Amino acid sequence: MTQLDALKQFTTVVADTGDFKQLGQFKPQDATTNPSLILKAVQKADYQPLLKDTVARFKGRALDETMDRLLVRFGCEILSIIPGRVSTEVDARLSFDANATYTRGERIVELYQAEGIHIDRVLIKVAATWEGIQAAEKLERRGIHTNLTLLFSFAQAVACGQARVQLISPFVGRIYDWYKKSAGAAWDEAAMAGANDPGVKSVREIYNHYKRFGIATEVMGASFRNVGQITALAGCDLLTISPELLGQLAASEAPLSRALDAKAAAALDLPVVNYDEAGFRYALNEDAMATEKLAEGIRAFAADAVKLEQLMLAA
Repeated sequence: MTQLDALKQFTTVVADTGDFKQLGQFKPQDATTNPSLILKAVQKADYQPLLKDTVARFKGRALDETMDRLLVRFGCEILSIIPGRVSTEVDARLSFDANATYTRGERIVELYQAEGIHIDRVLIKVAATWEGIQAAEKLERRGIHTNLTLLFSFAQAVACGQARVQLISPFVGRIYDWYKKSAGAAWDEAAMAGANDPGVKSVREIYNHYKRFGIATEVMGASFRNVGQITALAGCDLLTISPELLGQLAASEAPLSRALDAKAAAALDLPVVNYDEAGFRYALNEDAMATEKLAEGIRAFAADAVKLEQLMLAA
């Protein structure tokens, strides 16, 4: 049995890509996209006709609408290959505007529905700012399910649980990146690998809290740098993995065992934690890594959205 097959026994495997032509070989349940992944895909010759066709069909429409239609077009292609859900992201430039995020998420779902896609097959990705979490709570009440992304801290995860969002995506690799850079020459790769990886530890803390207090929000580890981070989270509700790392898992027959266990987590003695807005903002501010990576992530996704718009204008 390959490591990928073994992982699927414990965890729902999700593909993290806009390159839907790669999906079939790995047979993931779900798929996630973001502006950076879509930008990467449309620069490949295989996907340029899709970009040009979408732009031509909606010529004269507002650029933000055409952008959403392009994202939905990719999502529909992905949904024709996978059995589960696709995550489509709201423009990162709206990350601090709850009302605009809500409206944009609603529109993306309506575009999917116009293509005959059932609402339960779509997750609206929203940055886990305070405003994003409030927008997601409102979308969930409307029956639109959400995936809270750019999640780096326990405080963000607690607030998402309180908002009863469908799913969160803690970014394992970017947490690892920050701690490795911060440690500099003192970083010990071997000592900080596997279960000791700071990104892995963050997800484990969130997973244990959710299972201990019966929080239904799904935990989906994301942004992996190596296979060791993935295998150390076997048993997590879901893991979203790049095609490159899916390929490595599929090529390995090394043993893999469950690392996270819901029953064991439910028996842990953990404190009750809740946040109001002021408490959330202070807790996030106290976490230098999460504050820096959240801001950096929003800037990067926003910059890639601008680049995607420029490609659309030139198409």
